[in-house]
Amino acid sequence: MKWLKKWFYLILLVGMGIIYLTCVDKWQVYAESVQTAKNWYENLRQGDVLLADGAVDSMAEGMADADSDGGDAGGQPGADGEGNGSPDGSGAEGETVESGTQPGQPAGGDTAGVGQMPPSGENGEQGGGPAGTSAPNGESGESSGENPPAEGPENPPEGSGGQGGDAPSEPAEPKEVAYMTVEDDYFADAVFIGDSRTMGMFEYGGLEETAAFYCSTGLTVYKMFDSEIVPAQNGKITVEEALQQNSFAKIYLCIGINEMGTGTVESFLEAYQEAVDHLRELQPDAIIYLQAIIKVTTERSGQGDYITNEGIAARNEGIALMADNEHVFFLDVNPLICDETGGMVPEYTFDGVHLMAQYIDIWKDFLKSHAIALP
Repeated sequence: MKWLKKWFYLILLVGMGIIYLTCVDKWQVYAESVQTAKNWYENLRQGDVLLADGAVDSMAEGMADADSDGGDAGGQPGADGEGNGSPDGSGAEGETVESGTQPGQPAGGDTAGVGQMPPSGENGEQGGGPAGTSAPNGESGESSGENPPAEGPENPPEGSGGQGGDAPSEPAEPKEVAYMTVEDDYFADAVFIGDSRTMGMFEYGGLEETAAFYCSTGLTVYKMFDSEIVPAQNGKITVEEALQQNSFAKIYLCIGINEMGTGTVESFLEAYQEAVDHLRELQPDAIIYLQAIIKVTTERSGQGDYITNEGIAARNEGIALMADNEHVFFLDVNPLICDETGGMVPEYTFDGVHLMAQYIDIWKDFLKSHAIALP
């Protein structure tokens, strides 16, 4: 018992700290460190695998050289080429994840709206211009060897590209949005889906008794629907199951910071678009608010790891293009919480990534002043 008396206060202090971090803070203070450690371990593990593959490839290449003159027996590099997070959005643990794909949804998703437009003239070079358009003067027979039908419309249809071989005109700009300011009860039929930033809104935004929150520290768009984070009568259920069992008029999605070290901007936006499409399938009558990824401080961005404000801005540009301003809207709180350097105001955060409790209201008030009236 002597050792217990000697270490009693230290054990008590550690125990109280663990209880606080688990029940109150949800380990948000160490979320960034844990994620960094996971990425470091994954990169190290991937590097070992690639090194081993390289040795096997070298042996195969030597055997091939002995059998043939310049045969191409060398192995190909991994899908990512660098041993980092795979472009297809595989998880941090090395699992291959069908990002946001659910039963009945085609793998790969619809990448429309991600901002990837074909180069000018691409359709014309392939002879695949919109039907009913005519080729430029003097070039009418180069692609197909036939003159355009004599009975076609005198002027090409609006939006057809105008000059046969030219690329189609850009999609029409989303219509103007008339936002209104609301009170907290506007969120009574809303659900907030997101990572540790949304956890901050849940804990300090004063909406925990009003809105539903499907959020968890470390949540990513790749595993969003499969994560068992929603409290239920018999434990916890997945976000997919919860959205099937409950109906919402508004969905607020804020996710993306944990995905910065995995894949590419393009693979992230593809998975994000798939998630939005699936949300519309599960909740066809809901307004979906796509919230911009909140930036980090300029100092945090300059640390040299995978979290940078440049990477966040590139992803936000793609997310903004997914809004049609009819069913899906894009909201960006960053101008209100960032300084002249483009990063989060240092005084607003305790770790360079998460808003402190007293500044969550800036975010909440922004959402309240950017609400859409239900039809």
